[in-house]
Amino acid sequence: MTLGLLADIGATNCRFALADESGISDETNLLCADYKSLEEAMRAYLQDKKPVLAVFDIAAPVTGDKVVMTNHPWEFSIESIKQQFSLKIFEVMNDFKAVALAIPPMAEKYKMKIGSNGTPVKNAPIGILGPGTGLGVASLVSVDGHYHAVPGEGGHVTVPVKTQREFDMVQALHSKYRHVSAERVCSGKGLVNIYNALRVLDMRADLPNLSAEEISTKAMEKSCGLCDESLTMMLGFLGTVAGNLAVTLGAFGGIYIAGGIPMKLGEYFFNSSFRKDFETKGRYEEYLRDIPTYLVTHPNIAFEGLYAEYQRLLTTA
Repeated sequence: MTLGLLADIGATNCRFALADESGISDETNLLCADYKSLEEAMRAYLQDKKPVLAVFDIAAPVTGDKVVMTNHPWEFSIESIKQQFSLKIFEVMNDFKAVALAIPPMAEKYKMKIGSNGTPVKNAPIGILGPGTGLGVASLVSVDGHYHAVPGEGGHVTVPVKTQREFDMVQALHSKYRHVSAERVCSGKGLVNIYNALRVLDMRADLPNLSAEEISTKAMEKSCGLCDESLTMMLGFLGTVAGNLAVTLGAFGGIYIAGGIPMKLGEYFFNSSFRKDFETKGRYEEYLRDIPTYLVTHPNIAFEGLYAEYQRLLTTA
């Protein structure tokens, strides 16, 4: 057996698991704030275990040996950790790349089709979007029958508008942001941005400040008209951004929505204008009609992606 260490590292939590040829085991969640460094957290988890291969994902760009977390003070050298823990292979990737790698091997039961249109084409490009705290975007491209993940920063494309109301809302956001990206409207923070901008436009100072969770809850309860409009608008933007990604990639393998927000919304999401806005591309509506869209419901999608990479690395170890 080749013992591997998997880690999904966020700003708040650091989730570890062991891996071998039979699967994933010993999943444990540690609070990042309880440890001065990643190395200290690793030692606390491993105790006397000696993995030879490690695959981590982290909520930060990974462009070289030194990795600096975006919303947490941890930073580390990949090569230094590899040497300290006597790892034969140590791979660190952006967290959304791990999500992308989970898509090809994922069981069908974790894929809920959005709308009835489209059938996936084998080995065609795949696009993945993850609206959560921010907006993750990645793609999968098949080479010789095997998918390779291509991470990027697609959440920072300029936000697209289709209606005067959306235009006015985005203009209101320009008073706060020099560049209004897709992430500014297609995320938890984005939902709050939309709600606050609409409050200003409609001169509704009587409405309270609300969190993304509160806006979503009130929208689903139909107890706040502006909350309902805000959430509806956010999902419409998400559909448009997903459609843009689909035509950019020629994503006939499908577009997958993997963030926590849509999964929590349930039927509200499936009854939204997401699919309609996804297809609304004028001359390219028929093109997009043939591209399927899915909601990913796997509860531990990052670990699935890390394990898929672990399995691939076994062939090179």
